[in-house]
Amino acid sequence: MPVSKNLEKNEVKDYFNGTGFDRWNRIYSKSDDINTVQKNIRKGHQKTVDDVIQWIKKYPELSKSSFCDAGCGVGSLTIPLLKAGVQDIQVSDISSSMIEETKSRIKKEGLSSNKVKFKVSDLEKLKGSFDFVICLDVFIHYPQSVAEEMVKHLCDLSKSKLIVSFAPYTPFLAILKNIGKIFPGPSKTTRAYTLKESGIISAAKERGFVVVQKKLNQAPFYFSKLIEFKKIK
Repeated sequence: MPVSKNLEKNEVKDYFNGTGFDRWNRIYSKSDDINTVQKNIRKGHQKTVDDVIQWIKKYPELSKSSFCDAGCGVGSLTIPLLKAGVQDIQVSDISSSMIEETKSRIKKEGLSSNKVKFKVSDLEKLKGSFDFVICLDVFIHYPQSVAEEMVKHLCDLSKSKLIVSFAPYTPFLAILKNIGKIFPGPSKTTRAYTLKESGIISAAKERGFVVVQKKLNQAPFYFSKLIEFKKIK
């Protein structure tokens, strides 16, 4: 039986305010207290973040552009954006614990947060208008139809660019996912969804966005399709 969207959302919220926060805070840090799978996830996610920073640096005057880091986690993207010269940015996460950690990490880096707006919110409740909307590795928690609706909503928030990443559906990944169901372990968390790239692109197209570039990043136990869209109407 399909899981309701509200139940799914509440499970994600509770997880990332509880045991999930501790786990992912360690993964996206310099801690050695993680296993091999988690180390590979760290490497893969960092590569995705590095690619995003490389992509946006080609655009001039980042300090005059507004950004939305939707699903910021512990600030893995927020901090590099600030270091790249971004000043006007809204960062959001469904977890208040993640938001507080992001604030803490910004302060520890000696960066100014004067123009950083912090929001505890799920994606569908986000409001505003931004030059760049970025959402990395969040859609893994949501099934195809819900993820596509969230893509449309994020497009509605963007005046120019949308950058998203997600675990792409392939027959091979489908097999790995089924194996994971058979052999659950301590790293098993919330439901993990792989998404069809065509559906994500079609959702953005409905809102007048087209693909600029895309890239597949992978490491053992980490697969992420990164896509940059631009608004054409």
